[in-house]
Amino acid sequence: MSSDRLQRYLECIAACNACVVSCQHCASLCLQEPDVKMMTRCIALDFDCAEMCSVSVALMAGGSELADAMCGLCARACRMCAEECGKHSHDHCQQCAEACRVCAEACERVAV
Repeated sequence: MSSDRLQRYLECIAACNACVVSCQHCASLCLQEPDVKMMTRCIALDFDCAEMCSVSVALMAGGSELADAMCGLCARACRMCAEECGKHSHDHCQQCAEACRVCAEACERVAV
């Protein structure tokens, strides 16, 4: 593996790990909202995004030949989650949206 690719993987792994934490935190706080029903898509995408990020980290860390393809899917999940979280004014949703955008960009650099 080239040092350039390794550096992209390390940056992506860090972004994915931060995104997992942010998505799990967001989902947890959304579940405590008075109108949870209004937050269901946000919660569902938080869970999906966190899972995709976790799998991407595992594949990159293991040097899997599927890592780049998984990162492409992960970027898509992050973009969807960022868009949904960005619609909500809660601080945790806004922070999650930002973490998802950063992660999507990192994943897109790996997926190329």
